[in-house]
Amino acid sequence: MNSVSYQAINYQKTDRVMMISLIGPVDDQTKLVRLCDELTELCNEITRNAKIRVIILAGAGEKSFSIKTDSFGLILEGNDERRERTCSLSEPIAKLDLPIIAAIHGDAIGQGLELALACDLRLASETSHFGLLHIRTGLIPWDGGTQRLSRLVGRAKALEMILTGEVIDAQEACRIGLVNKMVPSGELMTVAMDMAKEIASKGPIALRYAKEAVYQGMDMTLGQGLRLEADLYLLLHTTQDRAEGIQSFRKKRVPQFEGK
Repeated sequence: MNSVSYQAINYQKTDRVMMISLIGPVDDQTKLVRLCDELTELCNEITRNAKIRVIILAGAGEKSFSIKTDSFGLILEGNDERRERTCSLSEPIAKLDLPIIAAIHGDAIGQGLELALACDLRLASETSHFGLLHIRTGLIPWDGGTQRLSRLVGRAKALEMILTGEVIDAQEACRIGLVNKMVPSGELMTVAMDMAKEIASKGPIALRYAKEAVYQGMDMTLGQGLRLEADLYLLLHTTQDRAEGIQSFRKKRVPQFEGK
C-alpha cells in the first residue's frame, strides 16, 4: 500500500494483519466527515491489497468508539447549493470481505457501536460500556444499528437497548453475545493480535467463503443457505489452496496458502 498520511486514523501492517486505529474523540461534524472519508479511502485501498488477510479495528483512546453523532444533525455541504449528507462509518467496513476484529478499549456508544457491529468479531476490555443512545434525542440508530444489533443479540434484547437507550457493561455485552470475548484492558491488543494471526494463517479464499456463507445465508431460507454453503464448498476444491492444504497435511507441515 502507498503511504498516506491521515488525521483521523492510523494504520500499520504486521505480516498479513492490518491494524487500523481510530483517533478519537469524534465530537464535532468536521471530525466525523474526516473519519468517514479517510476510512472509506483506506478500505478501498485494502480491497486492492491481496497481502492483507485480517483487519483489527481498534481505538487510539478510550473514547475512540464513543461517537454520539446523533447530536450533530445532518451534515451540510456545498457553497451555493448546500446539500445534506449522512456519514456512514459502518458501510466501508461492512463491504470488506476480509475477517474484521473490533478491539474495543473503553466505551462503544452511538455510531461508534454501530461501527463495531459492522465488524465480524468484537473483543472488549472489562471496563467497556455499550449503548445506542439515539432515542434520547428523538432519533433512531441509522448506521446499521437496528439491523445488525437485532441479528446479533436477538430482536427482544435489541429492542430493549434501542427503545430505552440503556448502556450495558462489558459483562452483559458478553453474556448476550454482543462481544465475543471480554479481557483485561492490558491484554486486549495482545488477545486481538493473537486471534488475528491465527485467522490469517488459514486459507484466504476459505475465509472469504465462510464469511459469505454466514452473512448471505442469514437472508435466505435454510434450504437456500445450505445450497449456497455446498456451492462454495465445491468451489474451494478447485483452488490451489485446497491442494496445498492436502499436501501439507500429508507431509505434516504448516500450509502455505497463497489465496489462489
